[in-house]
Amino acid sequence: MNRSFLFTIAIIIASSTIFNGCAEQSQSKPADDADSLNAIPVEVSQVNRGDVSAYYAGNATLEADDEASAITNVRGIIRAIYVREGDYVEAGQILAKLEEEQLQLEVARTKALMDRSHNEYKRNSNLFEKKLISAEAYDNSRYEYESQKALYELASLDLERTEIRAPISGYVSERKVKTGNLLNVNETLFKITSYNPLLAILHIPEHEMSKIKRGQQVLLQADATPGKTFEGKVARISPVVNPQTGTFRATVEVQDDTGNLKPGMFSRIRVIYDTNHNTLLVPKEAILTEDVNKNLFVIRDNLAFKMPINTGFTNGNNVEILEGVQEGDLVVTIGHSSLRDSSLVEMINYAP
Repeated sequence: MNRSFLFTIAIIIASSTIFNGCAEQSQSKPADDADSLNAIPVEVSQVNRGDVSAYYAGNATLEADDEASAITNVRGIIRAIYVREGDYVEAGQILAKLEEEQLQLEVARTKALMDRSHNEYKRNSNLFEKKLISAEAYDNSRYEYESQKALYELASLDLERTEIRAPISGYVSERKVKTGNLLNVNETLFKITSYNPLLAILHIPEHEMSKIKRGQQVLLQADATPGKTFEGKVARISPVVNPQTGTFRATVEVQDDTGNLKPGMFSRIRVIYDTNHNTLLVPKEAILTEDVNKNLFVIRDNLAFKMPINTGFTNGNNVEILEGVQEGDLVVTIGHSSLRDSSLVEMINYAP
C-alpha cells in the first residue's frame, strides 16, 4: 500500500471515533430533560364543594308598582309650584298652589248665608214648639239652613283644593305645568311614581310552569347599573297560559332602597327554582362536550386522563358534577385542546 492510501484510512477511523463519542454523549442526557421538553403546559383548577342553583333566565323592562296623577279639582291659575321632577314627596304633601282670593270670598258669602238661615231656623224651631207657626214653615226653614250649610261646605272644600297635594308617596316623574298657567277641572299637573317596589313582567314558556312558584328568589341585573345585582321575589303568577304565545305571566317584585333602579330600565332576571347544597363543582371551562358526551381531563402524577362525567346544574361559571371526579381532583381548564388521554402535562398555575 502506498502512503496516501494509509493516510485516508486513518482519517476515516478518526472521524468514526469522534461521531460515536458524540452520539454516546447525546444519549447520556437525563430522561427528565427529554420529558420536560415533551410536557404540554396547562392551567388547572381544583374540584371543590359548594352550592349551585337552577334558574329560569329571562329579560323584562322594569315598571312602577304604583303611579298616580295629581290633578286639579277646581278651575284656577297656578300661583306657586313647590316641587321639581325627581323630588321625593310624601302622600298629602303640597305640590302647587292655585290663586284663592275668589274662593275665599265665596266661602265668606256662603258662610254669611248659612249663618242667617241658621238663625232663622232656630227662631222657627222655638215658634214651632209653641205652635205659633205651621209645620210647613218650620220645615222650609230647616231645609233652607241645610242647603246653605252644604253650599258653605262645598265652597270650603274648593278653597282647600287650591292646594294640589300628592296622592301617593313617591318621586315626581313628570311635571306638566308652569306658574301662571290657567287650569281647568281634572287637568293633570304632576305624575307621582313609586319606585319601591319595582315590577318586572316575565312571559315564561308553559313547560316551565311546574318549576316557577310564588315567593321564589329572584336575582336581577340592569344594563344601566353594571356589576350590581338586586334581589327580589316572584310576587304573582297568572293561572292561565296564553294560547297564542304558549307562555304565562309571572310578576317579579324587586326592592331597591338604593334608588339605582328606575322604571323603564331593561333588566336580566334569574328566577331560582332549585338549589343543591355542598355539591362538587368545577369551572365551566373544564368541560369538553362531544356530541352528547361530556368529559374533562383529570391530572394524576403529571398525566392528564380523560374522564367521562355526568353534570347537573350550571350556575354562573361553575358546573355541578354528579359523577366522574372527586373532591380535591385537579382538572384542566386551559390547554385541553392539545391533550390526548395520558398526555404528559406541566401545570403552570399550580405547584404541588
